Amino acid sequence: MCGITAVFGGNHPGFASEMASILLHRGPDGVRSSEFDVCSFGHSRLSIVDLAGSDQPISSESGTHLVQNGEIYNYIDIRSSITGFPWRTKGDAETILALHQAYIDTEPKPITRSHLRPDGVRLSGDPIVEGNPATRHIEWVRRLDGIWGFALFDEKRMEMILCRDPLGVKPLVRTSTQGGELLVASEVKALRGHPNYSPSLDENAMLARLAFEYPLDDTTLFAGVTQVAPGTIETWQLDENGNASLTGVASYTSEDFRSQEKWDPSLHAQDLLDSLCTSISDRLMSDVPLGIILSGGLDSSLVAGLAHRAADLAGQPVPECWTIAEDEDNPDFVAALEVASALDLGHHTSTLEEDSFWKTLPALGWHGEDLDVSVMFFQPLFENMSKHVTVGLCGQGADELHGGYPRYRDLAGHCNLIQARLRHSRHRFADSLISGISKEDGRGRGGAWRRNNHDPTEIYQDLDSTLKYEVEHGQLTNFQLRLVDRHSMAHGLEVRVPFLGASHRAASWKIPADWKVRGAQEKLALRAAADLTNLPKSIVHRPKMPAGTATSPTLLSQVIEELTPHA
Repeated sequence: MCGITAVFGGNHPGFASEMASILLHRGPDGVRSSEFDVCSFGHSRLSIVDLAGSDQPISSESGTHLVQNGEIYNYIDIRSSITGFPWRTKGDAETILALHQAYIDTEPKPITRSHLRPDGVRLSGDPIVEGNPATRHIEWVRRLDGIWGFALFDEKRMEMILCRDPLGVKPLVRTSTQGGELLVASEVKALRGHPNYSPSLDENAMLARLAFEYPLDDTTLFAGVTQVAPGTIETWQLDENGNASLTGVASYTSEDFRSQEKWDPSLHAQDLLDSLCTSISDRLMSDVPLGIILSGGLDSSLVAGLAHRAADLAGQPVPECWTIAEDEDNPDFVAALEVASALDLGHHTSTLEEDSFWKTLPALGWHGEDLDVSVMFFQPLFENMSKHVTVGLCGQGADELHGGYPRYRDLAGHCNLIQARLRHSRHRFADSLISGISKEDGRGRGGAWRRNNHDPTEIYQDLDSTLKYEVEHGQLTNFQLRLVDRHSMAHGLEVRVPFLGASHRAASWKIPADWKVRGAQEKLALRAAADLTNLPKSIVHRPKMPAGTATSPTLLSQVIEELTPHA
């Protein structure tokens, strides 16, 4: 886990090192950089696998260079399947270089150094691959199982490849400058390390953020800064003026949202539980200590409930748990104590100081790159954890897969609420969100807006369409995962998300809607699976509570009351 930066094209392809130094919180184990003819890479490392080796940027003998953020869980299998590659490390990042070389060396004639001017610009008339060059990389990227954002520069082909994991657990943002440079980073704030970038607000993205309660598609709250879409490969090359140009965009994965007609807990609950256990086991891959973020809710408790079994499968120590709340009488705190005790798990608890939110408020926007105050407890929680462990497991993703949020029980009411917010905003872009987003507003290949429109009447017509939308267009990737990534990495803590493992996602999408939400009940299938564990029944049937409000109701209310007159 780490922070990555890249600069490609323009007259001065340096500054990646300065950008990476802004991400030192993501990688406190050191900042390194490399410069090539037309690009530069920066990397701030958080050592988790192959602690003594695997420094980045990393290069191969074939002339490819890589910076990667994240983990490749099946890297051992990939390494054993590739013969003839001159391995230099024992880590997971190098498998990306090896796969690229194994597949791409059979591709059409590359653009070589002889095709370039001394300043690195490709001469007109040189051979390039026709069509969408990003599709050439689908086959080898599909072999990766993990969470990642990476930039790979192929000197032979003068091609920059950007890629992000299937659900966007790990971040990757980019912008293009007036000087023709492509700037890439793990966080938007790193772009400030380049003299040709100046941050400004994206009003359209902000409108969507306020109306829907999460940013949409691949927008950020910063004008001209776009996320590389989850499950996507982008290819970039230099045009005749030496400016970075997007040449291809390809999706290498897609979710199968089709549910079964029937779901029988006596037949399928164990399979659902096994799929989650497999995901947890994969995510115990580490050469450093791990912990579990235990809130006392069903989702994080399920991760804890499978900890012993998953650790056995992975051949790893059983992780201990971390809990924080505003006082020891807090229901979440009490529930977490009950879980850890019942499961015989090590448990680290702490309570929030009265002024802890006011202390962390100034850094909330800087680290989170958002305005959400409900997650203020993240900062003290992750700060405490990072003193003892480098990796955490959390229960994120379960609500989106299994129908956990209260709005899923009243989709018509939620639809009306979003429509009212858009109507009352009186902003020109409100109509575009419903009727259609134009190319001028950033829709199109590689643009910030992927969906043609975000009409609430289409989105919230039923539970299946709602869950599909919220996984693909904002709630999961561009809100929940982003906030946990930013606030945990602010303290050099990597957080992994077992519920979003491929096997558990596949099992979850097969569950019919009435086994996710039925009247006032939610997560029925997941609770049936949890019933097969040693979790206390009070936890298995505990209703969903909003994380921030439940963890720190009094402290959060005080902050909101104080800030409201200034809003």
